[in-house]
Amino acid sequence: MTQTPRPKPDEDPLVRETRLRRDRRARWLQEGDMSVGRRLAQIGVLGWILVTPTLAGLFLGRWLDARLSSGIFWTAPLMVLGLCLGGWTAWKWMNAR
Repeated sequence: MTQTPRPKPDEDPLVRETRLRRDRRARWLQEGDMSVGRRLAQIGVLGWILVTPTLAGLFLGRWLDARLSSGIFWTAPLMVLGLCLGGWTAWKWMNAR
């Protein structure tokens, strides 16, 4: 894959987005559509990107709560933090393509 060159600071955003769209279209014309297997693989990766940090936060929170006898004081916030981290990572991963 080729990377698009960095735009000049004084370049018009409309020109930059037009060039980006042209490059994406040229890449699509060259490579074609993704296969069903590749699309399913991407969905699987997105699932793991979201689930892994969420479960890590959940388990860490449960461990801390068991150690400190604090109910769900750490479980809920760390699970939400893991979910947010997973969502952010998935967003970055999807927009890097």
